[in-house]
Amino acid sequence: MKIRLLLFTIFICFSCNKLKPTTDTTENGSSVTLTNPNAVTIDTLLTDKISIRAITVDSNRIWYAGSNGKYGYVALDGSKAFKGHIEKNDLKPEFRSIAQTKAYIFMISIGNPGLLYRVDKDGSHVQLVYEEKGEKVFYDSMQFWNDQEGIVVGDPTDNCFSLLITRDGGATWRKIGCDQLPGITEGEAFFAASNTNIIVKESNTWVVSGGKRSRVFFSPDKGKSWKVVDTPIVQGEAMTGIFSADFYDKNTGFAVGGNYDKPNQNHSNKIRTTDGGKTWQIVAENKGFGYGSCVQFFPGSNGKELLTVGASGVYYSADFGENWQKIADYKDLFTIRFVNRKTIVAAGNNKIVRFQF
Repeated sequence: MKIRLLLFTIFICFSCNKLKPTTDTTENGSSVTLTNPNAVTIDTLLTDKISIRAITVDSNRIWYAGSNGKYGYVALDGSKAFKGHIEKNDLKPEFRSIAQTKAYIFMISIGNPGLLYRVDKDGSHVQLVYEEKGEKVFYDSMQFWNDQEGIVVGDPTDNCFSLLITRDGGATWRKIGCDQLPGITEGEAFFAASNTNIIVKESNTWVVSGGKRSRVFFSPDKGKSWKVVDTPIVQGEAMTGIFSADFYDKNTGFAVGGNYDKPNQNHSNKIRTTDGGKTWQIVAENKGFGYGSCVQFFPGSNGKELLTVGASGVYYSADFGENWQKIADYKDLFTIRFVNRKTIVAAGNNKIVRFQF
């Protein structure tokens, strides 16, 4: 789903190296503090004229794909960087999805036509492996289950969501027919906010929708069969619903979003599950952040610690989303990924930054 870009003011200067998190007292009187350590170091890995909503961690490299056909990587140790650019018939594709296998990086553009590219990790070769034309074409997110099998999800062009599957390492992609997929309701689609509305854990796959209806589509067998459940998150308008989700394991999941047009609205915008997505509960009503663009679990946290970015800034929870503490005022970061438990990379408007706890 196309997201109207908003311009936010950045309250943190790039030259600031240390941000001491304050201990917030929440509405119920409990305190939330970062567990280890008690300081956050922030540095900038990339500055460019680019909007980045899709990143992936490849060992020491952070690959990114963004606006105006731009993509590339930065090395975490600062040793090397690579910038690429794609144009097709004077069209500069906007990339909001990225995924990888051992040998390749894959990116797909939003809008018409949908263009899916495969890039050698040494940057030597770029190949268009799938193209789809149509007024309603809009692909939002992609992931790989393993080195051979991958999935791309997009807005409906018929009476089901758009689903591309590869079983040969991304060399070819097949669009699945609506006779093999659940129906989708009018005004329901997906948000290309942070490449996190597809979550994969082994053979399990969750896809989260938004808009006038916000649901979770679940497949236990790598996209061969699907079930769908409703959620209690705010919905009913074009820019409401789930924008991002993550699963710590096959049972423990968390989703964020809200109302993009009311970015400070912080109720009915956070939901969680402990049964693999069969049921969802609202949490942290009127607490913490408003509209959330991306949420991720801390590795090794037993499903308790979470980090989010969005219109309210960067927020941390130590108790599975019950309470939230702001740790940085960046309001134009769109997506985050963990390198390890203590290192997080975030990307957004004109930059990639690193948080080290």
